Amino acid sequence: MTVVRVRHWSVRFRARALLVGLGCALAALALGVLSVGGGDYPMSPADVLRTLTGGGTPAEDFIIGELRLPRLVTAMLVGAALALGGAVLQALVRNPLGSPDILGVTQGAATGALVVVVVGGSTLALAGAAVVGGLATGLLLWAVAWARGAHGHRLILAGIGVAAILTGVNGWLLTRAQLMDAARAVLWLTGSLDGRGWAQAVPLAVTLAVLVPVVLFGCGPALRMTELGDDTSAALGVPVRGLRTVLLVAAVLLVSVAASAAGPVNFVALTAPHLTRRLTRAPGPNLAAAMALGAAMLVAADLVAQRAFTGHQLPVGVVTGALGGGYLVWLLATERKAGRL
Repeated sequence: MTVVRVRHWSVRFRARALLVGLGCALAALALGVLSVGGGDYPMSPADVLRTLTGGGTPAEDFIIGELRLPRLVTAMLVGAALALGGAVLQALVRNPLGSPDILGVTQGAATGALVVVVVGGSTLALAGAAVVGGLATGLLLWAVAWARGAHGHRLILAGIGVAAILTGVNGWLLTRAQLMDAARAVLWLTGSLDGRGWAQAVPLAVTLAVLVPVVLFGCGPALRMTELGDDTSAALGVPVRGLRTVLLVAAVLLVSVAASAAGPVNFVALTAPHLTRRLTRAPGPNLAAAMALGAAMLVAADLVAQRAFTGHQLPVGVVTGALGGGYLVWLLATERKAGRL
């Protein structure tokens, strides 16, 4: 642990975690430049940087500023939000399998969106319904598990049950939608960044601007103390029940707003926090580094989705699902070998 003191202020941080976070942030930016420079109107990294600094032609300004940059910013924000939400949930349940994909939060957001698709609604209504659906699922988890004192494996089992129910509901809702609406819903359910603009990026940026300080600085130190156990944390003055409630709401909001912007992109919330712990080699949640890694992961996945097949773009959720599914199998095998399953 490194401590930096400036007069009456002191900041403590882990040097390795800081380096990992900075490295992931730089990787996200570098991959972003490559992503913005691709497409039907290719541009070199130098041209991209020149345009971003105000030296581009009107055509380049339009292509980057209105078409490609919003997609990149949305990818970074969605990846960061999913990683932070996943890291918080994993810390709360004290299990690396405690991600919103497995606990049913992502499926709840999808249910809210599908209701709007069936009844007919605008894109704004779909985004709002996704947030409401995710929050309702989080409230259900709290009522079923935490309100009765269940933690860890029992909470994950409750989440798996909720996710299974909501998956069935989502399938039924798809059968009730019109053909064109169902096709649009299936693309959204896959997780896609195609056509994303500032209308999706700005609400997500505002959400992160509000919740990141609350989670990192307001609740982060107390969250690390809860790893000592509930009784020890309470003896040290941590309001365990209130802390869990605030962090659960924040994590569900982060995941739900991310889903409203890009659909339920799977496995980023699961893999980013776990990989961050391995890279930093530090106990406890590494929230800031996880955000940077999540952003880099989704930008990289989107780059692969755009360029894997010439003339055809994949939904980014297909790439994250393929990579994350394999990672989940490996994680389950590792946890079982360690005796935690």
